Amino acid sequence: MEKYINLKVSDGTEMAAYTAIPKDAVGRTSPGLILLQEVFGVNHHIRDVADRFAAQGFVVIAPEIYHRSAPPYFEAGYSDFMQVKPFADALTIENNEADLKASYHWLAHHELADPNKIFSIGYCMGGRLSFLANTILPINAGVSYYSGNIASVANRAANVSGRHLFFWGGLDKHIGQDQINAVINAMDEAGKDYTNVKISYADHGFFCDERPSYNANAANEAWALTLAFLNNNMD
Repeated sequence: MEKYINLKVSDGTEMAAYTAIPKDAVGRTSPGLILLQEVFGVNHHIRDVADRFAAQGFVVIAPEIYHRSAPPYFEAGYSDFMQVKPFADALTIENNEADLKASYHWLAHHELADPNKIFSIGYCMGGRLSFLANTILPINAGVSYYSGNIASVANRAANVSGRHLFFWGGLDKHIGQDQINAVINAMDEAGKDYTNVKISYADHGFFCDERPSYNANAANEAWALTLAFLNNNMD
């Protein structure tokens, strides 16, 4: 069924997105999921994760958030951070919000997606965007894996609409405890429901089976908890 689509964004730009549909989806009965990329783009791993969630019954959209500065279908290797840095640096909160709203609108109006069961999930940079989605969209719940620079949006915790699940790697040198504390303390102060999981033996990117930091045990445990969390927040 659908794979790549193009969405009109409110600022007049056009955004490519990878989509994945459950094989047995019938008439607006499937939950929707906004899947947000790592800094390296909507690459093979992110597309594979989208397909995995579709196999679990989700209608998934993975928007290409670099669409204003990078060519369509852009992706970089995991050792090419300097190649993607200009695209990441060009992102703004306003543009992020517009892209998230466009993705949500697509799911909410999709013939196979239940508009009352929409979630977000993101990895690394996408983890921050998933948290942002939970502050501007009426989603059921959100999930963030090892979110880079999440402290920059922690002050939006009072606007969180659904429960949120956070994953961190205890060996992660990219994301300090100060970043974790910033968002968790903000959630506590705002009285928001969340689940906070720090896997002591896992590094940054532990869920990605195409990175050297992949940890199968941590990834399998996080996957099981993620599915349970999403299923528990369907209502």
